[in-house]
This record gives sequence, structure tokens and C-alpha cells, in this order.
Amino acid sequence: MKLETHHINDTKVAEVISENPVISSTEDGLDLLGNLYYQGFDKIIIHAKNVTPAFFDLKNGMAGEILQKFSNYRVRLAIVDNFSKYSGKRVSEFISESNRNRQVNFVATQAEALNALAGK
Repeated sequence: MKLETHHINDTKVAEVISENPVISSTEDGLDLLGNLYYQGFDKIIIHAKNVTPAFFDLKNGMAGEILQKFSNYRVRLAIVDNFSKYSGKRVSEFISESNRNRQVNFVATQAEALNALAGK
């Protein structure tokens, strides 16, 4: 895993770059949050390919637990992918609600992620 640093409005944004999953469990998500927060990042971009598909199975609670920690630490997160493939009503509603609250954004491109994180 490597990090690409972007600068938006005097804020550092970490973009996680990896060919392999970075978040395979709740603990991995919390470790990533802690490590990046310690490095001074309060805005993070991660690509959905770096997150286990179990994250999007809302029944197991993984997404809720990880995203609650991001919220508690006030770290904004953008997850990048083509989310139209998640056709389930619960997942679609979860993504829509997250995007409305703006703490966590599900977007299609890196440019959209940077734009979403640029807002306050």
C-alpha cells in the first residue's frame, strides 16, 4: 500500500493506492483510520477494490462499525467505484444517505472524491 497526498484548501487528503485489499476486516478499517489520523490526515480516499466485498453486505455490520469510527474522529472518507452494480435497495439507500450527510461519500471517480472532500 502507498499513499498519494492531495492538498485541498490547506488540508491534506490521503489517497490509498494498492493492488490488494487494504480493508478485509473491521480491525483493518480501524487500523487504517488510526494510522492516517496519526499522520495528520482528516480526509481519506479509498477505492472500493481495496475494501472487502463483505463491507457492502450491510447485514454483517462491518460498514456501520467502520464508518461510525470515521465519524467519531471527524475524518471524512470518499470511497471510489461504480456503485450502480450494488442494486440492492438497502445498499442504495445506505449510499444515498451517506452522500447526503457528507461525512462519507460514495463517488465514481477520484475527481469526484476530491470535489466531495473539498466541501465543508
